[in-house]
Amino acid sequence: MDLRGKAALLNGGARIGQAVAAALSRRGCHLALTWRSSREAAQRTAEAARAVGVKAEILQADARDESQVADVVGRAAAAFGRLDILVNMASTYESTPVERIDARVWSEALDSNARSALLFSLQAASFMKKTGAGRIVNFSDWLPASGRPRYRGYVPYYTAKAAVAGLTQSLALDLAPEVLVNAVAPGPIVPPDGMTPEEEERVIAATPLRRWGGAEEIAKAVIFLVETDFVTGECIRVDGGRHLY
Repeated sequence: MDLRGKAALLNGGARIGQAVAAALSRRGCHLALTWRSSREAAQRTAEAARAVGVKAEILQADARDESQVADVVGRAAAAFGRLDILVNMASTYESTPVERIDARVWSEALDSNARSALLFSLQAASFMKKTGAGRIVNFSDWLPASGRPRYRGYVPYYTAKAAVAGLTQSLALDLAPEVLVNAVAPGPIVPPDGMTPEEEERVIAATPLRRWGGAEEIAKAVIFLVETDFVTGECIRVDGGRHLY
């Protein structure tokens, strides 16, 4: 897919989302950026996109709310007269000891990570089908993409991201041939807030490429998946070889 003149909706992903937005806008792609509580970050990303000559809109929505998702997808398509690309980055990442897992914690993880991707995908696909082509890129995680939980305390999160990988495959089959659906599975890209220098070094030591990847590496993967015309149903790990250890 040639990105010039196309329109993309980016759902969530404050830090990595900025790099993805910049990569798309540099290729001439108009942007709609959703936000729930970080309006200022979305506004800065939109301003940077406009500075390189593309249109950019920011739209508030709770990615877990079906009516809000339908509204924001419709508004994005109306703003540009089309919708070609959806990047589902909305996510939560929380450690929860197994003894503290209850229905609320479980629903929060599944809704924020998997249900949001489903809701946005179903709404966006209807517009993509009308133009005869579209791309959806979901965000999973290197651990479920590798089939190994590895870390204790992440049952809801791991399950939700595994669901995203399964959703990607299922949607790829049902939305073909017009819409290609793939996923990115990040590994050590940017250190989480609150991580100590010692913890960061341990991650580096356990990563064959011996560094954190940086948000730009995720942007490169997203660009590949929206430009390709013959890859669908894949979940690509971007983890510096972390899964090999």
